[in-house]
Amino acid sequence: MVDTPFGRVITAMVTPMHDDGSIDYDSLQNLAVYLADHGHDGLLVNGTTGESATTTDEEDYACVRAVVEAVGDRVQVMAGCGTNDTEHSTRAAREMVACGADALLVVTPYYNKPPQDCILEHFRLVAEAGDGVPVMLYDIPGRTGTALSTDTILRAADIPAVRAVKDAKGDFFEASRIMAQTDLLWYSGDDVVNLPHLAQGATGIVSVVGHVAGDLYAEMIAAVDRGDLSRAREIHRRLIPAVGAIMHVSQGAIQSKAAMKMLGVISSDALRMPYRQGPPEHQERLRAGLEESGLL
Repeated sequence: MVDTPFGRVITAMVTPMHDDGSIDYDSLQNLAVYLADHGHDGLLVNGTTGESATTTDEEDYACVRAVVEAVGDRVQVMAGCGTNDTEHSTRAAREMVACGADALLVVTPYYNKPPQDCILEHFRLVAEAGDGVPVMLYDIPGRTGTALSTDTILRAADIPAVRAVKDAKGDFFEASRIMAQTDLLWYSGDDVVNLPHLAQGATGIVSVVGHVAGDLYAEMIAAVDRGDLSRAREIHRRLIPAVGAIMHVSQGAIQSKAAMKMLGVISSDALRMPYRQGPPEHQERLRAGLEESGLL
């Protein structure tokens, strides 16, 4: 059994909203309980899938408090606190911990594209602001515009609170090299490649498709742990239609929120602009993908 302060099956939760765009905290807690009941030992609040770009700080803190209240005794609750403003991120880190977060997710600063030494210092300051709670770095150059270099990750491993990396970059050789040289816990940050990451030693996943497939992902991880790659492949292939319907038809945040409404877990699939629900055929493709994977 891998010792991790983050959990192994983690879903980046959507943030349920009423039709008027205000946050539906009752549905948020319902969702947290649903995920805890279906294979999860960790949850991420205020991640990109939670529409963190369009929620306020006060809403973010309230979401952490709500999820901790609902399931904090059952799962590890990680809070996204990273922005492209270091002062803002350090303030958010302190507040998230005060609200009960067990861990923090810190994304590479986006848009302003700082050089690697500045990114490293950003991580150090945010980690220190978290008062010792475990920190997971988030490497997703497709959104941030800047990839973390291997040297930066190796140096970040010396920051005491930095314990893990969420990898949405997909450089498998460099990931394996870093795992071999450090004690960092590695997490797949892209559902398309969960199995390849796990097969080469990743600790777990930070998922979007986990909204609907938490039990199966827990089984996949258990299969890899016991060396049963045949069973892990079966699960991977079974989930291909669901992964495609959620991640390749539209944005994962849009489709996973629609899926949670479809399953009756949340009351509305409303989003904040610039997101909105797509045309009816998107939901038709979502329903078909979930049915083909045996999830609906």
